[in-house]
Amino acid sequence: MSLLGRIIGSRIERGTLAFFWPDGSVERFGIKTDGWPDVALRFHDKKAERRIVTNPNLGMPEAYMDGSVTVEEGDIWDLIMLVRRNAPWEAGAEVGARKPLARAGEWLLSRADQVNGIGRSRQNVAHHYDLSNDFYRLWLDEDMQYSCAYWPEEGMTLEEAQTAKKAHIAAKLALEPGQRVLDIGCGWGGTALYLASLMDIRVHGITLSTEQLALAKERAEKAGVADRVTFELVDYRDLAAREPESFDRVVSIGMFEHVGQPNFETYFACLRKLMKADGVALIHTIGRFGGPGATDAFTRKYIFPGGYIPALSETLEASEKTKLIHSDIETLRLHYGYTLRAWYERVVAQKDKVVAMYDERFYRMWIFYLAGAAAAFEGGGMCNYQIQFVRERRALPLSRDYMLEAERRYLGK
Repeated sequence: MSLLGRIIGSRIERGTLAFFWPDGSVERFGIKTDGWPDVALRFHDKKAERRIVTNPNLGMPEAYMDGSVTVEEGDIWDLIMLVRRNAPWEAGAEVGARKPLARAGEWLLSRADQVNGIGRSRQNVAHHYDLSNDFYRLWLDEDMQYSCAYWPEEGMTLEEAQTAKKAHIAAKLALEPGQRVLDIGCGWGGTALYLASLMDIRVHGITLSTEQLALAKERAEKAGVADRVTFELVDYRDLAAREPESFDRVVSIGMFEHVGQPNFETYFACLRKLMKADGVALIHTIGRFGGPGATDAFTRKYIFPGGYIPALSETLEASEKTKLIHSDIETLRLHYGYTLRAWYERVVAQKDKVVAMYDERFYRMWIFYLAGAAAAFEGGGMCNYQIQFVRERRALPLSRDYMLEAERRYLGK
């Protein structure tokens, strides 16, 4: 039996996995099980096995991207889900487990990659978000929401779930007419425009992506709200120094993952500084179920350089040092998994256009990223947190009823 077979084969209890080797030999693992995928991989050279065994978190995606490993039965989604479902996080399993010394090295490299000064933060954002607005239009919802949607009901479309997410967040902000709202990491402007459509408020969105900024400004002009909804290319640290205590409400969706653990305390100090004394902030971020960890090599190299998925414990510890009060915390367990499934299906449906924009290797990289992320939310240790913060304990009503009432109102229910 191959070394890879000995490592992976024992993990596959349900569903089947086959390896087709260059010398014509075949290895098979698992048992056919209803509802579980059957996957076959073809190895086009023996070097691919060595790459995967020595560094599975980087070796497997690179072998797939380069074409030295191809999926003969099923697809990359099936492969990743098969491995992850046979080793769920809740059972104490760890996919791609490495020796303690290797894990320590990964942790150190991950931390070094997260030292995100203002200049480096801009480079990291450009790496991912400045790919092309046309690329993201191919597979995001109509409002171009590139973060976890909210799926309170079965059978929702991606568009419906993203609208539900915006309403869910808006309700937690306890908005009132006349307020000034800051959107940190505003993306293509969808949330800012949505909030401004709810009532007479002013919203200022900030981003480090030139592509996002241009489209956000264009959308505000077309909507006729450029006098109330503005966008700026600026780092949150610079804005905090320039406009202290200027905002009644602050929202940040899918941005905290890019801050980096060494910068957590700075982030929350700036958040507090930007808020008025009776202000409210809502942070929507990917998080970990367990304690602090490290960013895997594939994500660090190809997808989100400088990024880090925070544990709730280290997030709250950093916020507490600035005397911000976490007034409400919600854990969204499977919602990002559903969102990523929808994105994956849309990217696969647009394969020819994605390949024409970039190339086959980029396409394989992107679907590996989406499938791997979905598996992390459906069977791994990833989730989403929505954390509400206040500076003053009397800033909000004593019960959470106001959230439900506002959410229903925003959705017209």
